[in-house]
Formats: sequence, C-alpha cells, structure tokens
Amino acid sequence: MLNLASALNAGNQQKFQYIIVMDLEATCWTKKIRDWQKHEIIEFPAVLLNLATGKIEAEFQQYVKPVEIPKLSKFCIELTGIGQQQVDAGVSLSTCIGLFDKWLKQILAERNIFLPKTNPNDQHGSVAFATWSDWDLGVCLKKECTRKQLSKPAYFDSWIDVKSIYMEFYKYHRPPNFPDSLRNLGMVFEGRAHWIGRFAQPS
Repeated sequence: MLNLASALNAGNQQKFQYIIVMDLEATCWTKKIRDWQKHEIIEFPAVLLNLATGKIEAEFQQYVKPVEIPKLSKFCIELTGIGQQQVDAGVSLSTCIGLFDKWLKQILAERNIFLPKTNPNDQHGSVAFATWSDWDLGVCLKKECTRKQLSKPAYFDSWIDVKSIYMEFYKYHRPPNFPDSLRNLGMVFEGRAHWIGRFAQPS
C-alpha cells in the first residue's frame, strides 16, 4: 500500500495530478467461504480521475469469466447486478490484465504522467491507483493471481487506501461501508451500492 502522508501534508500541496479508481467485483456466496470457495474476479473496472477538474477522463471495463466455480450464485447476481451471460462472454483474468495494461500505457503516454517508482526522474509519480480499503488489489487480485500462477504487473503493488485515509482524518467516524462515509460528508452515492454484502463475506 502506498503511504500518502508526505504527499498530502507537504505544504498542503497535492502532488498527484490523477488517480485511477478501481472497484473489482468478484464471485461471492451467502454462507461463509470454505476452502474450495475462492473469490474470482468477474468485473475489472477502472476510471481515470483528473484531480484538478474532478472529471473522469478515461474508463476501462471488462467482464471476466470465472473458471474455478463458473456458475454465479444467486446472491452474487443480486448483489453485483452482473449476470451469468455477461461473465460467460468475458475473458480470462490473464487476458483482462493484458487489456488493462494496454489501456493504462495509452492513457499514461497521452498525458505524460507516471505511476510511482516507474520514472527515474519522478519516483513519487503523478498518478496512483486508489481503492476503498485494501481488498481489491491487496487481497482479491493478489490472491487470485497467486493461486492461478498468473503474472501480475508490479504497479498493482502500490495504491491509495481511501478508507484508511478517511478514517485517519475523520477519527470520530468509523464507516461500515463507502456509502456511509459519503453520507457523513453530506454526499449521495450514485450507482449500485453493495459494500455491505462484500464486508459480510471477507476472503
């Protein structure tokens, strides 16, 4: 996980120009996960957010076909809104990572921006991944790639944990999920919220 304390506090200057926000969706079940039930990514989405304008400038989205337990549970379909036909038509996780890598390199080159530790002239970088908690990149993607012996790009090893930063700043509030943190800030969540289900079924 990327420690942003110095970046966020040094002269109150935000050093990142962009963040790439990710929220992976994975197979899940209503009961406690057994050893033979492992999360598999079924949707791999990301958006490039311009921190100066607050605008989304690029998007990546790909459905991924699960192979260990190909049939989605009813709970998973209702929770994520992702159907069996969508994942059946999806690509393998390995192919998905390759497609994402191509998309990522294109948006970085077009804007002349760099991820942390990838440019010898700018080790801090000007863009970073951001997720709500460590689950997406630190647990879900990491465990599945290890289990399936898939090559995972090193840039997935660093990210901004927005939940951790939120809880450090708002010490009085411990949100059970992302929508709750938004409500605390007087904001309204847009889209399909399902963090409660996710945290009820940790890997």
